[in-house]
Amino acid sequence: MSNTLKHRIVFASLTRGRNDENHVATDLQAEYYGQRATDGGLLIVEAMNVNKQAGMSPGTPGIFSKEHVEGWKKVTAAGRAASSKYIKETPLAPSPIAIKGMEFMGDYEYKPPREITKEEMKQYVKDFQQAAKNSLEDGFDGVKFHAANGFFFDQFFNSASNQRTDEYGGSPENRARFFFQILDGLIEAVGIELVSIRLSPWADFLDVEDEDSYATWGYVVKRLQAEYPKLAFLDMVEPHSALYDDSYNFEQKESLDPFRVIWKGPIVTTGGYTYDPKRAFEIAEKNPNNLTSFGHLFIANPDLVERLRNNWPLNKYDRPTFYTGGAKGYVDYPFYKAE
Repeated sequence: MSNTLKHRIVFASLTRGRNDENHVATDLQAEYYGQRATDGGLLIVEAMNVNKQAGMSPGTPGIFSKEHVEGWKKVTAAGRAASSKYIKETPLAPSPIAIKGMEFMGDYEYKPPREITKEEMKQYVKDFQQAAKNSLEDGFDGVKFHAANGFFFDQFFNSASNQRTDEYGGSPENRARFFFQILDGLIEAVGIELVSIRLSPWADFLDVEDEDSYATWGYVVKRLQAEYPKLAFLDMVEPHSALYDDSYNFEQKESLDPFRVIWKGPIVTTGGYTYDPKRAFEIAEKNPNNLTSFGHLFIANPDLVERLRNNWPLNKYDRPTFYTGGAKGYVDYPFYKAE
């Protein structure tokens, strides 16, 4: 299966905290995503939890129950980072190392997680397979394996959060082992051409850090190119992505260019384009297989594609409403109207 796109501006996957108390998508999500859908465009919905222990923060969606599946049908028709405050049990992680600092959606301090066992890993493969099948039942065109941004699988990749002494820790090959087991399970469930992946070599979110990002993710991307070249696309987060800093005062020291050289298929690059949308166009023009995705700007501009096409002015986003729930700061941003 393949889809022909008419432009290379992608709606980024964004947690927004608007699902109901049972983590089910509602009419509000249908309106939100419907506003931002474009002719021939690629829209990636928010990350979904494949089981309860994956991290059920308030307003985040699930994709493992019948109610979750039915909720997402409305939309398609139009880890360690888990908190025991919400799942009511000790969350799982590569190693029992607590995140330093406070949760991004509240004031809860993270507690030490429990190291996931090999038997539990096998169940995770099954949970991801079922979640992928549920997604296709919902009407989605494909599934994206979220292994980035400091969450569960990114914690396996990063040496600071993965201090296991078995075959899942130590070398980049070992730290990536569970990731490839899940990937193989997803491919078995829905086919390689319907699976995409998100990676973030320099994520500074949720207290992850790696001693050599180029070596770790270089191994991952080289193996993806050698063994999984028919993946739908690879989504990689720019090293200067700013989740919480609106000043964008930083010095870029790293680059995704070494990974672009390795990966020959479609690649979506995300993060850091808010302050300079033209840079996204320059990257796309320089790299024919490169799509660029926007988060902050798409939140505030449901008609972002047309605004960028026509050089129309952009709405400013309201950061305090990113995760607050409700319609405000979610579906009430205006479309452009010529004076």
